[in-house]
Amino acid sequence: MGCGKPVSPSSSKGCVCEVVRAILDIQNQSVRDECSRCTTNCFLEPLGGIVSPGRSNVDTRVFMLLTKNGTPFVATFSVDDCMDCASVFFRVEDVFDDCCATLRVLLPLDRGGDTVDLLNSDGTAVSLRAICDVTNFAVTDSCITVDLNCFCAVQCVADVNLGICN
Repeated sequence: MGCGKPVSPSSSKGCVCEVVRAILDIQNQSVRDECSRCTTNCFLEPLGGIVSPGRSNVDTRVFMLLTKNGTPFVATFSVDDCMDCASVFFRVEDVFDDCCATLRVLLPLDRGGDTVDLLNSDGTAVSLRAICDVTNFAVTDSCITVDLNCFCAVQCVADVNLGICN
């Protein structure tokens, strides 16, 4: 059993791959499901069901990936042509081949719309306290391609409207 869903013995795809594929499917369709026991379950439908079940004007399920040592996966993105920003928040753009995915790096914002610096004071690791300050997200132009088999967990964070054209 993987990620709350049965995994067939013939399936070679990992749990994270299965969840990210499901997120992509949910982002690409509109399906109604009124009840769920876990309000941040990545398989929760429809898009908009995480945190605010009645919300219908959403286009993205924001999620984080955890590495095999349990730390959030970090990607950089550029602001004003400088690669000096880091984020742990993503939107899936595509899943292809054997569990590869294109992810859009999302800009972490606080309640006031200001960028949240997720790195610790040395800039060497993610500050878990800073993650708690993130309440909103914005689109960046940075996309990365990852092998989903390299991660041990995926955590869905929120359903939001980023104004993404599908």
